[in-house]
Amino acid sequence: MITVVALGGNALLRRDEPPEATIQESHVREAAALLSEVIASADEGARFVITHGNGPQVGLLALQSLQDERLAPYPLDVLDAESEGMIGYLLERELRNHLPGREVATLLTQVEVEESDPAFQAPSKPIGRVYTADEAARLREQYGWRLAPDGDGLRRVVASPRPRRILGLANVRSLLDAEAVVICAGGGGIPVVYTVQGDDDVPTLRGIEAVIDKDLVSARLAVALEADRLWLLTDVDAVYECFAQPDARAYKCLETRQLETLDFAPGSMGPKVEAAGAFALETGKEAVIGRLEEVALLAAGSVGTRVVRSNDSPRGRSEPSAG
Repeated sequence: MITVVALGGNALLRRDEPPEATIQESHVREAAALLSEVIASADEGARFVITHGNGPQVGLLALQSLQDERLAPYPLDVLDAESEGMIGYLLERELRNHLPGREVATLLTQVEVEESDPAFQAPSKPIGRVYTADEAARLREQYGWRLAPDGDGLRRVVASPRPRRILGLANVRSLLDAEAVVICAGGGGIPVVYTVQGDDDVPTLRGIEAVIDKDLVSARLAVALEADRLWLLTDVDAVYECFAQPDARAYKCLETRQLETLDFAPGSMGPKVEAAGAFALETGKEAVIGRLEEVALLAAGSVGTRVVRSNDSPRGRSEPSAG
């Protein structure tokens, strides 16, 4: 049995916390302890793949790369790789501490996108911290950033193209066959495009300025690996109708047909619901959305929101089918 576990960025760094190393290490340690308990108690032959978000971290790295005005800032694809390596290292280290004798491997993962994706014309992926109106105005003027409302402030938004294909899946499969816990596709992976240069018509890979949604990549990864379960872990215990309102109601189970009539915030629960629905529709298997702190109960099926394929839904219409 293969389980893909997607750790949300808010599960590793709270919205109101500074992205300092000691704070992130503390949260990673907590996450690793919770996940290790589930991994250690799983049936023999169970395999786990872990992905994670990187919104706060890649935003911090982008800001840091602008500090030396003598140097050109690093492009987002390189910063995506840096954040994937940084968070992956912390997770791998702590998982090894909690799972002595179990192999853990972190992979930098390139994800192919299309240069013509409309997301490049309409940036929507929030990264970095929340700024005041005055701070946002200065950053917009100084760096040409696009910023969008986020709660009481504003955050930088960047292009978030759809993932088309995950590269290096053979390496992931080999590590799973070797019973390793695999950490990959962190922060949605590193966005790359194939282009043809010169007269030889040979496609060449190059990075592109973007941050891919981690949940959509996790669903694509789960489908490509023929995973049995997809867990989307965040800081909310379930998917809610009228979230944060007095009449809020948690969904215990959502069918893929229902998702066509529901609308969730694109910057928070929306991608998770879409990813869960895509996985369920394509595979007929169950995706679950819930709190990281309740992952053991989620594994037992007693908490969270289950997303399942409707009986009348045809298989194969979801986007994350290619690998």
